[in-house]
Amino acid sequence: MAKVSRRQFLAASTAAIAPLILPSGVLAAPGRPGANDRLITGHIGVGGMGSGHLNAFRHNAGAVCDVDQNHLKAAVERVGRPVDTYTDYRYILDRKDIDAVVVASPDHWHGVQTVHACEAGKDVYCEKPACNTIEEGQAMVRAAKRFGRIVQIGSQGRSTRAAHAACTYLRNGQIGQVTRVECWHYENPVGGDPGKNGPAPPELDWDLWLGPARWVPYNPERVHFNFRWFLDFGGGNIRDRGAHVLSVVLWCLDLDHQGPVRVTATGNPPPHGLWDCPTSMEVTYEFKEPELTVVWAQPGVKPVEAGFGAMYYGTNDSLLVTGGDGGCGTEDKAMNYTPPSDGVTPFKSPGHRENWLECIRTREKPLMNIEAAHRVASMCVLGNISYRLRRPLEWDPVNERVVGDEQANLMLSNPGRGPFHV
Repeated sequence: MAKVSRRQFLAASTAAIAPLILPSGVLAAPGRPGANDRLITGHIGVGGMGSGHLNAFRHNAGAVCDVDQNHLKAAVERVGRPVDTYTDYRYILDRKDIDAVVVASPDHWHGVQTVHACEAGKDVYCEKPACNTIEEGQAMVRAAKRFGRIVQIGSQGRSTRAAHAACTYLRNGQIGQVTRVECWHYENPVGGDPGKNGPAPPELDWDLWLGPARWVPYNPERVHFNFRWFLDFGGGNIRDRGAHVLSVVLWCLDLDHQGPVRVTATGNPPPHGLWDCPTSMEVTYEFKEPELTVVWAQPGVKPVEAGFGAMYYGTNDSLLVTGGDGGCGTEDKAMNYTPPSDGVTPFKSPGHRENWLECIRTREKPLMNIEAAHRVASMCVLGNISYRLRRPLEWDPVNERVVGDEQANLMLSNPGRGPFHV
């Protein structure tokens, strides 16, 4: 399709909604926009959550990418003006006029696309979970640091008022020393018909959808939302909602720079169907310094009528935090709490996307920076590895290796496929 110049883009995008303008000099760099220029975003993956991000940035969007032509058509309509479309995300990264990218592709793409975006000099907002393997997360951390990129992961619970209230309450010792956190979530679904394997429809580039993942035949019950129910792609609710709930746990307890030392998972495999994530599941994470046990349970014990959340148990009291994503909630005692003048006051986010944009301006780390997100994703990944191997893992959180278990260590990485690897 015909390409739109930067001048044409700027002229065409004076829509009813005022565009984001960054202060003087923020983006000025060799080969990049200068002072007082508009932030131009590229969007990789525009179905599902990607469509919501595109809606938020539609007046800044300079290009959109998706392997599904139906998604691309809907994206152009959402933007409401001519915008360049691509099937291969690498064309977006080649664009010198794209300042930042929003990665909302399926989970198995997050690591590769974020690393490549950092290498191309783009700041990144990437959907959760951060990565599909431990190796990918490590590569993301290195790339963000090496290329000086701002990377925010979309575990937006940290940017909610309720999570901030819970974090303030807990960090100020209002329930004493927290010794145990019990998370609950409903079970993974059962389904997927192997008999539907066959050729992909003409509007879908199946090879690019797979990208770094091992090749498997197309099945309509494998793609789009349903990728979540495959251990190789989405990893089930522990990697989907777990990336929300466990993000809030680590933030509230100031554990972003630590990890468990032992991970023990049990679960029941699905009785039938194509989807292979366990139906019920329980993962126990043991931390040292401080002594802490975190339990992820599907379904677990629901203390209230909420689909998922966590109960924090301390030496003096307890605190309930429901949800963990944008729908986070907590008890009135936390919502109404004001810390003393010499107490702990955690950073209060203006909003998850807004925090990312502010950090693009200041070059400070965002609230859900890639280092913290890698720690959260590691917990989710290790839970699934322990389930698959049916044994506990002794985890070294400093060197990020399983102690004395080379079979488990082989599962910390994915060799990728073709050019798509970290």
